[in-house]
Amino acid sequence: MNDTTNNNDCLIELGMEELPPKAMLPLMQALRDGLHAALENQRLSFEGVEAYAAPRRLAVIIRALAAQQPDEQRVMRGPPVKVAFDAEGQPTKAAEAFAKKAGVSIDALDREVTDKGEWLQATAFEAGKPAADVLSDVLPGVLDQLPIPRRMRWGDSDASFVRPLHWLVALHGDAVLPLTLFGVEADRLTLGHRFHSDGAVTINSPADYLPSLEAAYVVADVTVRRSKLWTAVQQAAASIDCEVQEDGDLIDETTALCDWPVAVIGEFDPRFLALPPEVLVSTLKVHQRYFPTYNSDGELQPYFITVANIDSRDPAAVKQGNERVVAPRLGDAEFFWRNDRKTTLASRIESLGQIVYQRQLGTLAAKVERISALAATLTEALGADSTDVGRAVALMRTDLVTDMVGEFPDLQGTMGAYYAAADGEPDTVVQAIREQYLPRFAGDRLPESKTGMVVAIADRADTLAGIFAIGKRPTGNRDPFGLRRAALGLLRILIEHRLEIDLPALLDRAVQQQPIDVSEHPELAEDLYDFVLERLRNYYQSVTTGETPGLFDAVSARQPRSMADFDARLKAVVSFVQQQAAQTLAGANKRIANILRNGGIDATATLEHDALSEPAEIALGSALNAAQQKLEPLLAERQYEQALHALCELGAPVAMFFDDVMVMADDIATRRNRMALLAEVRALFLEIADISELQFSH
Repeated sequence: MNDTTNNNDCLIELGMEELPPKAMLPLMQALRDGLHAALENQRLSFEGVEAYAAPRRLAVIIRALAAQQPDEQRVMRGPPVKVAFDAEGQPTKAAEAFAKKAGVSIDALDREVTDKGEWLQATAFEAGKPAADVLSDVLPGVLDQLPIPRRMRWGDSDASFVRPLHWLVALHGDAVLPLTLFGVEADRLTLGHRFHSDGAVTINSPADYLPSLEAAYVVADVTVRRSKLWTAVQQAAASIDCEVQEDGDLIDETTALCDWPVAVIGEFDPRFLALPPEVLVSTLKVHQRYFPTYNSDGELQPYFITVANIDSRDPAAVKQGNERVVAPRLGDAEFFWRNDRKTTLASRIESLGQIVYQRQLGTLAAKVERISALAATLTEALGADSTDVGRAVALMRTDLVTDMVGEFPDLQGTMGAYYAAADGEPDTVVQAIREQYLPRFAGDRLPESKTGMVVAIADRADTLAGIFAIGKRPTGNRDPFGLRRAALGLLRILIEHRLEIDLPALLDRAVQQQPIDVSEHPELAEDLYDFVLERLRNYYQSVTTGETPGLFDAVSARQPRSMADFDARLKAVVSFVQQQAAQTLAGANKRIANILRNGGIDATATLEHDALSEPAEIALGSALNAAQQKLEPLLAERQYEQALHALCELGAPVAMFFDDVMVMADDIATRRNRMALLAEVRALFLEIADISELQFSH
């Protein structure tokens, strides 16, 4: 038997050309998680996997990794003896195949006698693999599954990765592991900072990794580097009596761009402060990855903080270089701002007919026309002004043909609002144009005006229906049209503003008006609704996961057409499961559903209260009557929580009924009446949710 007690930390570092900054964190996390999952299936003990990353490297340290898998003996059952040998006792092909699989001769096979017969049996010995062999087996698969935005090939190899691999470090304790990836053999040599480090850096052991790199001006721990960067940015801003707003995405991206973060203060001409603040912020953050600065009142200041990946001996040169880059960009933005306002948005409407939205779905003008039709059906339901809605829809996409949005696509909608205000459009129209894309991301604010809500809902419904109609629905991790985000945004508007909109009907109308023949796919609107409901499940995930599964399913079984109604029902069920009688009533509903499902024609009987004879069924009938009277006004007002709490009073009568009463009585009339009683009990719960879907832990 081999020794598997020699557990040491294991370091694997993949050194390459600079990673795409937005991909670095997802790649690091996926490498950690993928390797952890792969090793768990390899009989190779370890305590955990830690991940590190910098612009030119991805690395993991596997804590307390065993040197080798333990040897394993496995008992293998083969074919029945009567199948393995013929009448003359000669081995058949079945016996030969089993012996070959077990790696032994036929004579070495054992026999197992059971009450079902006699079987061939073999004991197979499998020697444990060294850690290097295990890692060689699993690493290619882990790397292949990484979420790489665009793979690269290099040299004459067919191998592909996020960037060409230039070096590979693989250490188990202080020993180099004999690994090879993408034709690169592992050793203990890595590289430090491109400019602050000379030559190779020797890593003696995994414990030596972080300090050795830091000595070479590389902070490989992303959390530490991120903290250093953000602290440096804040201190730089404070030194000029300014503040910076915390932007997690910008901090992450700049962290991914530098090994050794150094904050640098830059300036720009104060005249550019006359531009819309969103233009300045987009120029600095999106285009340059700079941090804008603000005074204590939240007003932009003519300074920015950039993060250099070098501790320069001439900081002034770094400062001036960044200022030279940003000045012409702001100059262009100033020109666009002046030039765009020479032409009204209304005069640009005709141009939308020349811009293709999607080849199969027509032009932007055609999309706006479809949105207009949907908006008309929503206007009355939301109490919006039809004139404002019509004008907002007509102008909603016109800023796409302005110079500013052509250069700053992230400002669409925002610039439309500025230009609409400059044209003298009503404030309600200006606000709706600004709000049309809200929410843009998870946690973003929602449209606040009724006109903005109408435009945002109609736009998303048309997008969802159109992309579904051309068969481009999301698959796996791919969602190029952002349909999941569109669906979630639509749901948030409906739920959080408590809008009474018939969502299935809206989606059906959106599907029917697409310029695609959908007659061969009558289920398309239903499929789209199911897709949206799956996003709804995700929306509620935080409150529907836990000790009581089935909360979402209990409500979706009733298929509420209004998402505001769905929300009210779900909140009621979440409250209901906390009640003492909830588990009893959920179990009773399951039992009732099964009885009615198997009861055939008896399940359609009408309840006759006068025919109830047993004390327990009389008590249930009386409790049912009382509950029906309580529920009628509560249901009318959608006070579902109070309604379910009232139904908890049925817990004791229902339990007593099942203890004392035989539902499937021999007398057919009695049986029918008892089933009718149960049907009315279940129907009362189904007015709110199908609580038989709830799953309580025991």
